[in-house]
Amino acid sequence: MRALTRGLLGVAGFLLVWELFGRSRLVPSEYFPPPSVVAVELVKLLGDEAFLRDVLATVLALLIAVALSIGIAVPLGLVLGSAPSVRHATRAVVEFLRPIPSVALIPLAIVLLGIGPETKISLAVYAAIWPILFNTIYALDELDPLLVETARVFGSGRVRVLFSVALPSALPFVFTGIRLAATTSLVVLVSVELLAGGSGGLGQFIMEARSGAGRMDLVLAGTVVAGILGYLLNEGLERAQRRWVAWSAVTPGGGRS
Repeated sequence: MRALTRGLLGVAGFLLVWELFGRSRLVPSEYFPPPSVVAVELVKLLGDEAFLRDVLATVLALLIAVALSIGIAVPLGLVLGSAPSVRHATRAVVEFLRPIPSVALIPLAIVLLGIGPETKISLAVYAAIWPILFNTIYALDELDPLLVETARVFGSGRVRVLFSVALPSALPFVFTGIRLAATTSLVVLVSVELLAGGSGGLGQFIMEARSGAGRMDLVLAGTVVAGILGYLLNEGLERAQRRWVAWSAVTPGGGRS
């Protein structure tokens, strides 16, 4: 309860500072409207069918990107984490690809996939794979060898040990990677929608609000919605982690990204 109270006080303080600054005339109000103005526009947008479709487009793309990232990164992490020879053989390629920003690949993705949902989802998956992959590999590095040896004594093969011993032990780290990946995916999706457009979504709404009449109140309203989505997503995954892997000693912010 205290944490919730402190959080609400923090939000209230931030909004108060924003309101005072927005009305101070240090910056023209049309460039930086106060939250009271943004809130009015946000309420109007919640009844706008076109805006809600944009929000839904981003949310659906996010769910697809996270699901694909999990389906790719977890099995790949189990393989790389349990087979040192494969891990060392692919290390140079992985370390080369990992630092490349997803937004830098937008031109290439447009050429290959066109302007559509496939482009932003592919780039979001590319960005989201790495936190899950490296958290899974790190989890296997921390796996107690005694658990593996015990399973082998009872006749479990390599594949069975991987899925019945290694994966359950890695779940806390995998969950942390998924949390990081989900918020990263949201950032990439909105960025691609903003820079490339053509597929709908919050980013495209922000781009059109900015480039048309220059409505900064609408731009900030869309940005607030994106922030709320990110907060709810992270909060939901953190609660799921505490509920489903409560037996773990790994803290919600632990693991590697």
